Amino acid sequence: MITENQIEVKSILTKSNLPVADYSVNPYVGCTHGCRYCYASFMKRFTGHTEPWGSFVDVKFWPEIKHPERYAGKELFIGSVTDPYQPLEEKYGRTRELLKQMRGSGCRIGIATKSDLVLRDIDLIKTFPNARVSFSINTLDENFRKDMDNSVPIERKIEAMRKMHEAGIRTTCFISPIFPGLTDCKAIICECRDKCNLVWLENLNLRGAYKPIILGYIKENHPELYPLYADIYSKGDRRYWFTLNEELKDFCQEEGLEYIRDDDSMSRPFDAPPIIVNYFFHEEVKRNATKENSIS
Repeated sequence: MITENQIEVKSILTKSNLPVADYSVNPYVGCTHGCRYCYASFMKRFTGHTEPWGSFVDVKFWPEIKHPERYAGKELFIGSVTDPYQPLEEKYGRTRELLKQMRGSGCRIGIATKSDLVLRDIDLIKTFPNARVSFSINTLDENFRKDMDNSVPIERKIEAMRKMHEAGIRTTCFISPIFPGLTDCKAIICECRDKCNLVWLENLNLRGAYKPIILGYIKENHPELYPLYADIYSKGDRRYWFTLNEELKDFCQEEGLEYIRDDDSMSRPFDAPPIIVNYFFHEEVKRNATKENSIS
């Protein structure tokens, strides 16, 4: 049972500290996908919700955005702590309303989703300069996907990515989070390489309330992997990620794909092969880079 609440907010645009955006935009609080590993579950602390993550959604209503042209040249990231195309979007249309209000403003948009409902808005998305849509795909195993979230089947996500790409919209295959021993990055890259402009790779980062949930799942369902997870997430052993990095680097070289660290690829020709970007521990990299810049 999903609890729906309609709430009024003063603004839908929030200044962002994310390296990929000037503003974060989240038309909803909460998400019915209920991903077991969702970092956004921390939002419960700020909203007063005590229900399990995935069982509630606050639907935002905001005053019409005045003078949207003020955001010309700015990057809006839609879906930093919610899925803007979760099932309730079909009922409320808050993401589509946002796109309508910002159409013609000259702003750039990036959308992150696990849903093919985004296809409904191709007409609007195409009106934004350098629009990009990111699809989260961290497995090709439908049974594992069902264990982890309530999003649409993997096949539908990949098909939506293909249609977006064929429509001339830049797409990203976001392989995140990578589950050690379970996520087959190479297979996902091979499946999606002709349907996207960019592949982002992000490690599973366990913290907060979902750490024991994921570790408990691994222990019960994949006991052969539990020692590996204990080494990584209890002892801080990062050798798995160093090894995976080298394997992917060699794989990309064999496949003729560029493999780099921290790049958004927007300057690359649309028809170029996708660039594969390692974002392992990117939060730490960002902090260290900020520290070094402040020292210099």
